[in-house]
Amino acid sequence: MIEPVFTFLALLALAVVLVPVLGCNSGTSRQALYDGILQEIQHGDLVRASQDADRGYLRYGSGSEEWAWRFRVLKAHVLVSQLKGDEALALLQGSFPDFLSLTDIAVRKLMIEGIAYRINQNFGESQRKLSQAQQVAGASQRPMLADVLNARGNLEFDEKEYSSAASTYLRALTLAREGHNARQEASSLGNLARVAIGQGHFGEGIDQSQAALEFARSMGMQSLEATLLGNFGWCYFQLGDFENALIFFKQAADASQRLGLTGYGFYWQGSVAQSYQEMNDYASAEALLKMTLENARKLNNKQTITEALNYLVRLSLKTNQLNDAEHYNGEALQIEEAGLDHFGVLETQLLAGRIAALRRKLSRSEQLFRQVIQDPAAETFLTWEAESGLAGMYDAKSLPVQADREYRKSIDAFESARSAIARDELRLSFLARGIDSYEAYIDFLIRNRRPLDALKIAEQSRARTLEEGLPSTVAVASRSPRNVQPQRIARSLRAILLFYWIGHDHSYLWVITPAKTAHFELPKASEIDPVVKSYRKALLGMRDPQDAGSSDGKQLYSMLVEQARRLIPPGSRVILFPAESLYGVNFETLIVSDPQPHFWIEDVTLATANSLTLLASSAERPVPKQRSLLLVGNTDQPNADFPALSQAPTEMQKIEQYFPDPSREVLEGKQATPSAYLSSSPERFSYLHFVTHGTASRTRPLESAVILSKEGDSYKLYARDIVQHRLNANLVTISACNGSGTRAYSGEGLVGLSWAFLRAGAHNVIAALWEVSDVSTPQLMDSLYEGLSQGKDPAEALRAAKLSMLHSSSNTVFKKPFYWAPFQLYAGS
Repeated sequence: MIEPVFTFLALLALAVVLVPVLGCNSGTSRQALYDGILQEIQHGDLVRASQDADRGYLRYGSGSEEWAWRFRVLKAHVLVSQLKGDEALALLQGSFPDFLSLTDIAVRKLMIEGIAYRINQNFGESQRKLSQAQQVAGASQRPMLADVLNARGNLEFDEKEYSSAASTYLRALTLAREGHNARQEASSLGNLARVAIGQGHFGEGIDQSQAALEFARSMGMQSLEATLLGNFGWCYFQLGDFENALIFFKQAADASQRLGLTGYGFYWQGSVAQSYQEMNDYASAEALLKMTLENARKLNNKQTITEALNYLVRLSLKTNQLNDAEHYNGEALQIEEAGLDHFGVLETQLLAGRIAALRRKLSRSEQLFRQVIQDPAAETFLTWEAESGLAGMYDAKSLPVQADREYRKSIDAFESARSAIARDELRLSFLARGIDSYEAYIDFLIRNRRPLDALKIAEQSRARTLEEGLPSTVAVASRSPRNVQPQRIARSLRAILLFYWIGHDHSYLWVITPAKTAHFELPKASEIDPVVKSYRKALLGMRDPQDAGSSDGKQLYSMLVEQARRLIPPGSRVILFPAESLYGVNFETLIVSDPQPHFWIEDVTLATANSLTLLASSAERPVPKQRSLLLVGNTDQPNADFPALSQAPTEMQKIEQYFPDPSREVLEGKQATPSAYLSSSPERFSYLHFVTHGTASRTRPLESAVILSKEGDSYKLYARDIVQHRLNANLVTISACNGSGTRAYSGEGLVGLSWAFLRAGAHNVIAALWEVSDVSTPQLMDSLYEGLSQGKDPAEALRAAKLSMLHSSSNTVFKKPFYWAPFQLYAGS
């Protein structure tokens, strides 16, 4: 690659004509121009920096060997910032003058060469150049030593010497602070965040990246900002939060392209594609991955090439295109066997093992999986994937005992990684990273006629974060699947339990009655999900089960319930354990076709639960005997986004009448503030009821909030604050829009206000799946509390209230599910 050298030679030829003209018109000194280019590089304006480096070389290079080298090195700096290592090295070829050997330009040249060799994954030569740079800087250019150390730490990071990298970055940080160099300090902080991420400490990585990001923005360091945005994306991706990962990857890719960080732009573009793939948008993922691969080949960046190839392999395996998977994997193997890429080797081996297993080359498959498992450098997710792959290989060999052992190892490796995540909001999404291992094990158990064991493994994945924060719920040992006794739970609650697993290849329903447990195979996720989406859209406008939109409701009933119908007599109490897209469905609205079309709510009493373990615990907790109410609502309008609810006073009055004065406390108007709720000792009350607006945050579910009256700048009672205050309430009712949340997490379900109140200890929560009507809700709540006052439990009372609206003759508009169906009962904490 000699294009940059040719460019400078061409410019040199033109200098005879152009230099006099530039000399007459320019008052800018060469030092000022040089310093300006450094600033442009540091702030991420690489397009201008590249142009100005060309201009500086053209203007000053012919008359001074020193300045010719200075502008060549700056141009090379731009090139390595664009991950163009070959071009940078080609540009820096040639005899370097001895009289410059102890100058800043010598340090910078050696450092840039070291970075270029690192980009090309020639780690030995990179180490040699960076050592020379460090020696010169230490002897004569100490202000540059922090830059060299940051570059050296990057090499150690790429070699996965994380402890050494952290030590090197800390030395750089110390020097930067001693020299009061904020730019070097920001770079060091960003690099330390990378180490935390590389070590799998994603919460720490997010916190440190945030601190570095704020610093970088204050300094106008746009290139560092772009990298940090990408690192955020990587953290969230590894945590299974693909939606947030996508947001940050897009920001990083867009910023990198805008700044001229070409190689990084392609890299983050590939990460965007990975997020699409994990979110099952295969068409978008394929198009973007192929574009990324083409761009990476033009740049000859082997790391991005192999990463794109590996994700094309994963995509091809997902879509059952085995020949394509084998082709992409073969290309990646060739690159890595030639020693041209060191980053994707283990993942390429893992994928080669999966392909070999599908080709029935089982010995080869076993060899590859064991290489990954035994490699101490393997990332945790590769280890549990390899264990699962090894289990599949034993299954193919008809060795079920060995397969079972390896599947358990895979699940244990995943759970060990999950337990290392400290914060609730980060653990919530993590199951998405290991869901394939769970699914493979469950499919294996079903095939081997062990449906009860399969149910217990599915249960092991449920409501983990919810349970872990509950006070004295269940002993840790009870998390073992062996301790779950589903029929005992059904007998205790006199209910029929419907437990769903929705998978990529297979879906299942377990029907648990007091007398028996049966299981059924259901359509796979790709067949169920579109019907769910279509029905949710149609549901809001439907008047009755005969409306045009009812066909999806009938189809969902047929898919999800019909096979179990003989086990669910009319009048049954049914407790649902949904999965994946089913968390957003109110099963009461499913349409039973015979003897005439009707909503399923007319046949059964329904509630939704999070896990069998939590439901068993709830069944053992006595219902509070004393009826006491904390009623919060009819708030002052905090701003224009949350207008006053005209019917809130009516709803408050209707509910108050069911509780005598000594047993109720009301926070209304100006008194209904977040601090007033938190200081009211909410654990004293058996009923909590909120009549106000609610917000649901999709990207930060614990930022969902109950909207209350303003005190200072605060008017939101956040889910993250709710979980910190223990409750003993039999029932919490959130009479607000989207109280259930808008985003479902694998295993945890919808996470929002309802999840937060359950996490705080409420036995039951009533919350809305969509927006609610201010007009009809007071009527529904009045009927609910009338039923409760008559001794009905929350599920019975809520069903009766809904049926009264469905069968109403005075106001036919309220027959629509939009009015009676948003509120759902969540039971079992």
